[in-house]
Amino acid sequence: MLENVGKVLRAAAALCPQALLQPEAMAAFEAGPLAGFGVARVRDRGPSERWARRQVLLENAETGFALTLGGTRAGEALRRVTVTLSDRENTRPLATALAGGDCSIRHGRVLRYAGAGGPSELVHLAGDLETVETVEALNPPVPPGDDPGGVTVAQIDSGVNYLLPQVAQRLARNQDGEALGYDYWDLDARPFDGDTGRSPFFPIRHGTPVASLLLKEAPGIRLLPYRYPRPDMGRMRTLIEAAAAAGAAIVAMPLGSRNEEDWTAFAEAAAAHSDLLFVVSAGNDGRDIDAEPLFPAGLALDNMLVVTSADAFGRLAAGSNWGAVSVDVMVPAEQLEVVDYRGARGQASGSSYAVPRVAALAARLKAANPDWQAAELKRAILARAVPPLERGAPKVAAGWIPNPADDG
Repeated sequence: MLENVGKVLRAAAALCPQALLQPEAMAAFEAGPLAGFGVARVRDRGPSERWARRQVLLENAETGFALTLGGTRAGEALRRVTVTLSDRENTRPLATALAGGDCSIRHGRVLRYAGAGGPSELVHLAGDLETVETVEALNPPVPPGDDPGGVTVAQIDSGVNYLLPQVAQRLARNQDGEALGYDYWDLDARPFDGDTGRSPFFPIRHGTPVASLLLKEAPGIRLLPYRYPRPDMGRMRTLIEAAAAAGAAIVAMPLGSRNEEDWTAFAEAAAAHSDLLFVVSAGNDGRDIDAEPLFPAGLALDNMLVVTSADAFGRLAAGSNWGAVSVDVMVPAEQLEVVDYRGARGQASGSSYAVPRVAALAARLKAANPDWQAAELKRAILARAVPPLERGAPKVAAGWIPNPADDG
């Protein structure tokens, strides 16, 4: 399988740069790895004669496969080239290779599928497209364990790497030891970390470092991870119902979008569960979300806290969103130590990381005051806010919490 894929990708990459610069001059191939392929479509970003990005689609009517050659350029010089193999309907991406502006392949990736379901493994290939460097699991089973007890905090994100022991031991479970989290993207019980919205070959692993910070500042919680339902945001209603049924008191949501319609189901479900406290990211677009709303941060929900990132001196962090009405508090969330998807220690910044800090504070308050619900938790958190140190008009409604991890 890998050998044949490698031959096809190498043959397609060898068409560069002519296939990108003069696709109209290409005829159908009659022999070799590309036999039966012919140019089906050319898409440009920018005028055709001065395109900045171009995609050339080659299709094979007999095999049902499609090849996409993509290129970016500055002026007349190619900067980056990609070759991607998929089925013709583009419902199953199979492999990709990345090349530089000189058209030489740097590395490749292949998706392995388990039956008729989604991809099960991501194979990393060296530049020869034959040597396997690493293999990543994409949808492994959740390891067995026991319920840890503690305040239940749901996290709605790209999932988590529950193969890491520090995550697995805090997963919320039923009496049979089965994890209660769920993948509302793929609709299975394996919310494994990976946002493939931009590329199935280069998934964004956002949820694990967020969860690592949450567990660091509230180590006694019961973690309930959900992979958000990108294909159908209407599933957010079912997700919130499931979180409530599993005993969640706090819901951490370091995500958002500009389309308010995406969040209709969430808004209705969140309003119906006024006992749950939703801690939501303000986003990282460097803008005032009072004027240019982001959702769910822009929703008017009494049981929601919208948080953004500040530096250690109480100044809004560069790139973080603000809003004197829409955003409640700032907390320091720059250059924080986290554990990434691989289990390696690193640093992360942004309003996404303000979310686990405030959610952890809410969880510790809930543990100390079991009868408190969203209203009491929100009131206690906002009472900790002080005026920020920066000058000018207020950037957030309540102020700055200098150290949300301090319970002294």
